[in-house]
Amino acid sequence: MTIIKLSTIINAPITSVFDAARNIDLHMDSAINTNEKAIAGRTSGLIELHETVTWKGKHFGIYLTHQSKITVLKYPTYFVDEMIKGRFKTFKHQHVFNDNTIHTEMIDILEYETSYGVFGKILSFLALKKHITQFMTIRNKYIKSKTEYNYQNRNS
Repeated sequence: MTIIKLSTIINAPITSVFDAARNIDLHMDSAINTNEKAIAGRTSGLIELHETVTWKGKHFGIYLTHQSKITVLKYPTYFVDEMIKGRFKTFKHQHVFNDNTIHTEMIDILEYETSYGVFGKILSFLALKKHITQFMTIRNKYIKSKTEYNYQNRNS
């Protein structure tokens, strides 16, 4: 099992950050490099508990699909999306939000197991973990930028 953990500090209220993290449109905007699109299930707006979304995006030069479901949602501090169809053996993404009087800390904890036995483990070691970390980092920077901009302009 591979675990990726990222922490992003965002200068906006926890409710704004929580909603941005589950916003399908914002995710698609952040994934321009992979041309990721929501093609089934919830395809725009805020994904909710027990809803699914199917993503199609170009990773490693080929288009892949990944269907996930929101299995836990505790507004505005925590939600989990888990793969129900895709290329991984397992894929669980926990989203944790900590409120601070100055900012919100957004924590991503992604746990996955690759398919394809030893070949999948080698792929993860050589490229997959780095690719996923970069993808999530770009997404988080985009969420930070948009959420802080919207919050600052709302309070100007």
